Amino acid sequence: MAKHQFQTEIGQLLKLMTHSLYSNKEIFIRELISNSSDAIDKFNYMQLTDENFKEDSWVGKININLDEEDGSLTIGDNGIGMSEEDLMKNIGTIANSGTKSFVENMTGDAKKDSNLIGQFGVGFYSVFMVSDRVDVITKKAGEDQAYMFTTDGTGEFEIKPVVKEEHGTVVYIKLKEDEKEFLSKWRTQEVVKKYSNHIAYPIMMHFSEDETTGEGDDAVTKKVKKSEQANAATALWTLSKSELKKDDYIEFYKSLSHAEDEPLTYLHNKVEGGQEFTTLFYIPKTAPMDLYRADYQSGVKLYVKRVFITDDDKELLPTYLRFVKGIIDSEDLPLNVSREILQENKILANIKQNATKKILQAIKKLKDENAVTFTEQYNKVIKEGIFQDYTNKALLLDIVKYKSSTEEGMVSFADYVSRGDSEKKEIYYIAGEDEKVLRNSPLLEAYKKANIEVLIMDDKEIDEIVAPSIGQYKEWNLKDITTVEAPDSKTKEEKEVISKEFKSLTDKIAEVLGNEVKEVKTTSRLTSSPSCVVKDTNDPMAGMAHMFAQMGQPVPETPLILEVNPEHTMIQKLDKLENSELFADMAWILLDSAKLSEGLEPKDKSAFATRVAKIATEAL
Repeated sequence: MAKHQFQTEIGQLLKLMTHSLYSNKEIFIRELISNSSDAIDKFNYMQLTDENFKEDSWVGKININLDEEDGSLTIGDNGIGMSEEDLMKNIGTIANSGTKSFVENMTGDAKKDSNLIGQFGVGFYSVFMVSDRVDVITKKAGEDQAYMFTTDGTGEFEIKPVVKEEHGTVVYIKLKEDEKEFLSKWRTQEVVKKYSNHIAYPIMMHFSEDETTGEGDDAVTKKVKKSEQANAATALWTLSKSELKKDDYIEFYKSLSHAEDEPLTYLHNKVEGGQEFTTLFYIPKTAPMDLYRADYQSGVKLYVKRVFITDDDKELLPTYLRFVKGIIDSEDLPLNVSREILQENKILANIKQNATKKILQAIKKLKDENAVTFTEQYNKVIKEGIFQDYTNKALLLDIVKYKSSTEEGMVSFADYVSRGDSEKKEIYYIAGEDEKVLRNSPLLEAYKKANIEVLIMDDKEIDEIVAPSIGQYKEWNLKDITTVEAPDSKTKEEKEVISKEFKSLTDKIAEVLGNEVKEVKTTSRLTSSPSCVVKDTNDPMAGMAHMFAQMGQPVPETPLILEVNPEHTMIQKLDKLENSELFADMAWILLDSAKLSEGLEPKDKSAFATRVAKIATEAL
């Protein structure tokens, strides 16, 4: 018998399970049944598609054995089983990023943390909340040797060869003295019905009950072994909607997603005709923890004629819908469909297209609190979709929301259009990374004065790429306020007069700043600020900036134009200033303070601070 040490993160996990996460102990049954169901799914697929694994009499099933005398609960299956290497990989070490992510995401709130268990693929370890010892006896299909994995959860485990006739896995749990409630048939049956009623294979419970024969003095009571099926064992998605209640859908969701809360919404569709398939999708209330990880776990399972095919194919839905949980069951795909065929299969492409549209339509219909929750959790990935999915762009534009310069909360494009100028048909926005900076930008001053709404886009990494790609929303053109003329009551002639009047000043400032600016000119877009900086949209590098950002390359600096406000006292006094040294300092301060107002950094922070201190001293 070989002794091994659990990996460090597994050790942390075991400690948490045995000492901290007591708020929802019953989920260990859900997690072990889920593992058994997955193992049976995998063998079922093999025996239908591989001649080497065909077993005429094989029927997938899960057994739960309650042994009051021994104080143990056993959960077993006749699925694919595990080899010694599988045991090491799946239990003794980190099989994927899930274990580490789980430990990293612990909140300290026992109930919340126990709800994370299934999401991170560490469900097996929940058994240590209730056990003194766990034995996993398993034999992999197609192999001769079986193995037993044994641990008390304190940091070590042993693996040794054993004899087992049938392939599959049995988890023997020696329950702690104060966890014997799970030996009650009623208690365990309640948990099975709550979490696993719609597991597609029969879950058989084996237990002993007192049975009395005879009457009076001749009455004899003895323990009799009995067996009962504890679940409905029907693939829920195969039933018609009329047969199902909301509670059925909710409980299936909890089993499928290892969640404790209800989904925001669900949609169950059956398509018949040229192609036949069924889909059942859920939108979770809380975004999965791995939503922005490259190695995120797909939440959709693919079946063919009720036979499980895969649950890790990221091509089943667009990547921006990676938060969706659910089932796709096709009647037309071949059972032995390979991963390579899946990626190019026309049938699956049609299912994907149909499913995507249905999911987006369901999201669009969300109302009130559910709509608010969806935006809080998934707005950023919807923006990804706008950039990636041209086919469904119109639907995505109806769903996405932004902050506003004039309204509380998040607003949609439809909201904006309902309040906007229907003759101009323009949607104004400003994009950056800091909401406070954007709201206080001098560039907003003219829009505030004219009472024109501006969308505040503060997801810098994505908004600055996505917003320019939108172009239009229902004939309304999107306008970046940093690149367009601001609203203003002055005529073109009046602007030209002012420009000529201050030309000597703007030329002089441009001479001081040199290559730091593309141009210096007067503006009527400002009301209370002396200066601002804007991009030169005619410069070829400005257009290329978005292309560099899309490719993940460093974005080249776009030449800036410094605009000064001729109605501001500072500019008017500067125009009359004869002290050339002070003039130069003020010119640099106008540029650097304008940059700071837009969330940009002065080229030389130290020089900026020195100039401010110098001028402040002179003023005092």
